[in-house]
Amino acid sequence: MTPVKHLQLTLAIMKPHVVSSPFSLHDIRRTILDNGFYVVRSKRQTIKLEQAEQFYREHKTKFFYNRLITFMTSGPSEAYILAREDAISVWRRLMGPTKVFQCQLSNPDSIRAKHGLTDTRNATHGSDSDESVRKEVSIMVPQFCFDHWKQTEEPMFRNGRVQFNDKQFLHSAHES
Repeated sequence: MTPVKHLQLTLAIMKPHVVSSPFSLHDIRRTILDNGFYVVRSKRQTIKLEQAEQFYREHKTKFFYNRLITFMTSGPSEAYILAREDAISVWRRLMGPTKVFQCQLSNPDSIRAKHGLTDTRNATHGSDSDESVRKEVSIMVPQFCFDHWKQTEEPMFRNGRVQFNDKQFLHSAHES
């Protein structure tokens, strides 16, 4: 009997231009589900300036920083905490490279190739490490408790004891 691997979490953000486009949002959500992700948390919000500045702090000295902050606070985004084995690497592969025009040539079936507009408006964000997931979730979904997830929810998700609510775009664990 093969041991069941623990599920890994990642943060995915649908950027404002995607949330304002029902076709793009639906297509990306379908990609998430078709690739075996559980949607552990789903939160629509207009990111506040302070959140965006904290989230993108590492880019503060870069030429695109103000444009990125302005864009990310311009309208509603959706943040998803996704779970599956190897969630970080699978989500990043599905998104494709950050530079949209290069992505359209090298990964034409990727999310960013299909729904990205520019390098700033590249459709989605995905955490690049477990440490980034913890930091980014604490900014975007501060009420999420990693310890509670690991002890209480993750075993039920891992064993398939979940229900999906399409309207909320969210899986929830259940006991039965």
